[in-house]
Amino acid sequence: MSGNNKPLISVDPEELRFQFELEKQSYCDLKVSNNTENHVAFKVKTTSPKKYFVRPNTGVIHPLDSCIIRVTLQAQREYPPDMQCKDKFLLQSAVVSPNSDVDALPPDTFNKDNGRAVEECKLRVLYLSSNSAKGTTDDEALRSSKRSLHIVHDSSNIDDDQDLQRLTEERNVVVQQTQQLQQELDMLKRRKQRKSSQGFSLKFALFVALIGIMLGFLLKLSLSSPASV
Repeated sequence: MSGNNKPLISVDPEELRFQFELEKQSYCDLKVSNNTENHVAFKVKTTSPKKYFVRPNTGVIHPLDSCIIRVTLQAQREYPPDMQCKDKFLLQSAVVSPNSDVDALPPDTFNKDNGRAVEECKLRVLYLSSNSAKGTTDDEALRSSKRSLHIVHDSSNIDDDQDLQRLTEERNVVVQQTQQLQQELDMLKRRKQRKSSQGFSLKFALFVALIGIMLGFLLKLSLSSPASV
């Protein structure tokens, strides 16, 4: 530990998780952060060096800086028993001089036997089966489908409300037009009745006048004719 009881480096995540599939490589990235104002060197070790490819496996991190370590699981030909992995990783760290070069680190940089202050961080390995990943994917797809159906249902309700409102407006327009047509029809009927009554009165007056003239003519003839002996 450093003087303030804070570790030289922090690792995220704190365990290696690999998506395990036969005949396929899988990788996990580790973010290693330098928590101090010193230059810190690190080295990655594993109990199964032939199964994993680590880059970089050694490096120097500047003060308050960080780097990414990619650990690649080589393609495997068979599943481990019960998908349990007993492999372990060890991340060692030690303070080095500011001008230290990663390719020229002293051989005893990570050797605790000579009294050097070397911190160690152990990381376990977890294998995730493709079935569990598929289950997670299926669950997410199901939740997404439910959300989509809910959205479609809401959209359908909105469309139904809009259609109902549109039909109501169209019905009101038709009712208004029907009322206007009925009023115009009534007006035309009243006009026709008035014209009919006016024509009848004029004809009746002419007929009476004609009869009066004829009666007057006949009366005049009767008065003007000589009396019989």
